[in-house]
Amino acid sequence: MTTMTEASVREFKMPDVGEGLTEAEILKWYVQPGDTVTDGQVVCEVETAKAAVELPIPYDGVVRELRFPEGTTVDVGTAIIAVDVAGGAAPAAAPADVPEAPAQAAEEEAEPQGRQPVLVGYGVAQTSTKRRPRKGADVPRQEPAAQALQSELNGHGPAAAAEVAATRPLAKPPVRKLAKDLGVDLATVTPTGPDGIITREDVHAAVAAPAAEPVPQAAPVAPAAPAAPVAYDTARETRIPVKGVRKATAAAMVGSAFTAPHVTEFVTLDVTRTMKLVEELKADKEFAGLRVNPLLLISKALLVAIKRNPDVNASWDEANQEIVQKHYVNLGIAAATPRGLIVPNIKDAHARTLPQLAQALGELVATAREGKTTPAAMQGGTVTITNVGVFGVDTGTPILNPGESAILAVGAIKLQPWVHKGKVKPRQVTTLALSFDHRLVDGELGSKVLADVAAILEQPKRLITWA
Repeated sequence: MTTMTEASVREFKMPDVGEGLTEAEILKWYVQPGDTVTDGQVVCEVETAKAAVELPIPYDGVVRELRFPEGTTVDVGTAIIAVDVAGGAAPAAAPADVPEAPAQAAEEEAEPQGRQPVLVGYGVAQTSTKRRPRKGADVPRQEPAAQALQSELNGHGPAAAAEVAATRPLAKPPVRKLAKDLGVDLATVTPTGPDGIITREDVHAAVAAPAAEPVPQAAPVAPAAPAAPVAYDTARETRIPVKGVRKATAAAMVGSAFTAPHVTEFVTLDVTRTMKLVEELKADKEFAGLRVNPLLLISKALLVAIKRNPDVNASWDEANQEIVQKHYVNLGIAAATPRGLIVPNIKDAHARTLPQLAQALGELVATAREGKTTPAAMQGGTVTITNVGVFGVDTGTPILNPGESAILAVGAIKLQPWVHKGKVKPRQVTTLALSFDHRLVDGELGSKVLADVAAILEQPKRLITWA
């Protein structure tokens, strides 16, 4: 019988795709046992505390085993997939001359040898060799996700376990508990997860689904029993596990808020000329095909303000009790994604021309929307811009991205009455808010930076003379 101990079988371990990451969640498998893979082929997508990342396999071969199902959080350094680099096809069943194992042995093999803690309420099985069913046996072949649930069928022999699995809806323990708490019969839930697994969303959908219309009946001989009272409103709360990007963001924001003394200053300004310049640049051939919007000019204005006030671009080294002045600007752009708030940054933004900055902004936004931002793209930022105006918000008091000295919040740009050349006229107006670390930036320096940004946006021609 071919086993995982053969020299031709290679195990691919969960890599550290960032700096110092300890775990990652398997979001999606792109291969299955028996598939042929080549060096560099993407086999799965994982989510770390910073981003979603696709993992390529580093050798050629045939997939033997997927060690963990989708949705499992795995420690860095743990084998997640086994590949036969000799190219032999994965056997569909054990040879006929292999004797049947006793029921007790089969139970022990199906039982996980240990669990590593991941989310509250369940764990993941440690690496173990799975027995394949004999040809002609009544045990159906299970997909990897179904194999992960086999440990729930303790106390049954292989055939009995298969019979229970065939009638019992597939769901992970946390989902079963959720269904129990909400009074939902899993047998009535339509699964949408891989391999027919019921997800949390499926349970909530079953709760929110309208009740079926009663079937008209003839007059009963005896009065019907009153319906049992509902104990509570099952749709009033939803619990969402905090993990991945959201967990990392929460920890970072708490650390930043209680480490760096924040100060926020505000300025309201007329950006009518900036909006006109945006329209002119859109028609400029040099910007053809590039992303041109107010954020582009706001970004450039902040870069110019930093050039004029370089002391604002620094970080605090607590261990060495030093202020580290940066002679480069990695400009962070806060982006809201389905996985949470991320802040990728444009490396060496200070050295880019306006068209180059426009191209970099376009690529950054597109990558973030696709969920393909890499951990490296979110490391090493020095200052950040967050555009709350896209949500119709006038302004805010943004929290510093950890390790950075300042963050600029841009409010909504609205047509408002404004005194212009001695007369009240409708003008495009917005409010900027600059938060900064008061250990690094005092009130005078922070005010100068904010005033410079405002002056450039009110008179964008200053970009030519100040840059």
